[in-house]
Amino acid sequence: MRRSRIFWGTVAPVAAILTSCLLMYIILSLRGESPWELFKLMVSYGFEPRNLVSEMNLTVSYYLAGVAAAIGFKMLLFNIGIDGQYRMGAFFGAVVGAAIDLPPVLHVAVIIVVAMIAGGAWAAIAGYLKVRRGVSEVISNIMLNFIAAAIIAFLLSPKLLGSLPEGSQNVQTKPIPASGQMPTIKIFDGQVYSVFFLAIFVGIAYWVMLNKTVFGFNLRATGLSFRAARSSGVNAPGMIFVTTVLSGAIAGLVGIGTLLSDTHSYSMAFPSGFAFTGLSLAILGRNHPVGIFFAAFLWSFLERAGQVLEFEGIPPEIVIVMQGTIVLSIVIAYEVVARINLKQQQRAVGKVNTEVLAEVEAK
Repeated sequence: MRRSRIFWGTVAPVAAILTSCLLMYIILSLRGESPWELFKLMVSYGFEPRNLVSEMNLTVSYYLAGVAAAIGFKMLLFNIGIDGQYRMGAFFGAVVGAAIDLPPVLHVAVIIVVAMIAGGAWAAIAGYLKVRRGVSEVISNIMLNFIAAAIIAFLLSPKLLGSLPEGSQNVQTKPIPASGQMPTIKIFDGQVYSVFFLAIFVGIAYWVMLNKTVFGFNLRATGLSFRAARSSGVNAPGMIFVTTVLSGAIAGLVGIGTLLSDTHSYSMAFPSGFAFTGLSLAILGRNHPVGIFFAAFLWSFLERAGQVLEFEGIPPEIVIVMQGTIVLSIVIAYEVVARINLKQQQRAVGKVNTEVLAEVEAK
C-alpha cells in the first residue's frame, strides 16, 4: 500500500509537467516554430553555469515561500499573505540591521530574527481575525498585502526611514554595514547566497517539527478535523493562530538572501509575487520539504530559461502559461491519485473482512 502511494505520488507531478510540455508544444507548433529546437535552447541556456547560479539564488527564495505556504496548508490555511509578510520582514530587517552595530555573526542573527518577528507579527493579524472573528484568511491576507506595501512606501520616505542615494531615483533604507552582511559562495562565474544553508535548516526543522513533535501532531490533527482535534483536548483555535504566525515568520525570511548578500538595503524594487509562487510550489511539492525544493528549482529554471525565448521572437510569458498549466494539472492529478488510493484502501479492507468471515465460518 505504501509503495503504491509513493508510486502514484511520483507519477502525478511528472504527468502534470508532461501535460504542460505538451500544451507548450501545441502552442509553439501553431506559431510555426520548432518546439524541439526551442526546448533544447531553453535547456541549454538554463544549464549554463552563470544561469545556474541565478537559478539557485532564486530557488532559495522560492523554497522558503513554499515552506511558508506548506505550513499553512497542513492546517488547511491558504496563506496568500506571503507577499506582505516577506516585505515586512525584509523592510524591518533592513531598518534594524542598518541601525545597530554588532559583531558579524550576532548582527546577522539579529536581522534574521527581526525579519521573522516582523513577518510573524503581520501574519498574526490574519490569524487573530480568523480565530476570533471568523474572517477568511484569504480575504484578510489579500487586504494585508496592500496595506503592507502602503505602510512600507510611507515609511520609506527620506524624511522617515528611507534615504535617496546621490544620483539615484530609487528610495531605499540605509545600507546595512559589513558586519550585518552574509557572505556569498563563488561557484562557476557567480556568487551563491549563503542563505542557502539557512534554507536547508528551515526545511529540516519543518520536517522534524511536523513529524517528530507533539506540536506537529496537533497541527496535522487540527488540519484534518478541527472538531475532532478540539474534542480530543487540542486547543484548535490556538493551533490555527500559532500556525499562521509560524507561516508568516518563515515568509519573513524570503527576502533575506537578496537583502544580506546582494542589495544590503530594502527598496520598493524588491520582487513581488511570492504568495502565488509559494502556494503553487507547496501544491506541486505535496507540502514535503524535498518535493518543494525540486518544485522551486523547476520554477526558477523555467523563469530563467524562458528569457532566451524573447531572442527568438517568442513572448517569454509562455513560461507563465506553462507554470499555470502545471499547477492546474497537478491539482487534477492529485485528485485522481486520491481516488485511486481510496479505492485501493477499500479493496484492502474488503479483502480483510472476507478473510475474517471465512475464518469465522470455518470454525
